[in-house]
Amino acid sequence: MESGAGKHWTEEEVKALLSVWSERSIRKQLHGTLRNKGIFIYIAKRLQELGVCRDWKQCRAKYKNLKYEYRTVKYARNSGDVGKTMKFFHDLDAILRYEPVTRLAAEENGRCCATERQPNTSPTTDSS
Repeated sequence: MESGAGKHWTEEEVKALLSVWSERSIRKQLHGTLRNKGIFIYIAKRLQELGVCRDWKQCRAKYKNLKYEYRTVKYARNSGDVGKTMKFFHDLDAILRYEPVTRLAAEENGRCCATERQPNTSPTTDSS
C-alpha cells in the first residue's frame, strides 16, 4: 500500500494506527513525553509491519488531528450537542479516557498545584 505526504488516510490505515496507539505502553509513553519523535518512529515501524507505509511525521500529524477532533466532539457532547460526531469516536474514547488528567488542587498553604487524577474505576461507579 503506497501512501504519500499528500494522501488521505484510509479507514484501514486509521484502524491500524488506533490498534498500535491503544497499546498500554504506547499510550503511557505518548502521555508522558513532550519530545516524542522516537515514539512516532516506533509507531511508523509497527504500522509498516501491518502494511501501512507512513513516516513518523504523518503518524504524529494524524495522532494530533484525531486527538483534536475527539476532544472537540467530546466537549460538544458534554455541552449537550449530541449531533456532533466523528467516525472513530468510540475507539478514541476507549484509548483517551484513561489518560491522566492534570487538574489544579489547593494545597494547605493556599497555593495551587497540578495533580494527576486517574479515572474512578471502582465497581460502584461502573454499575450505573
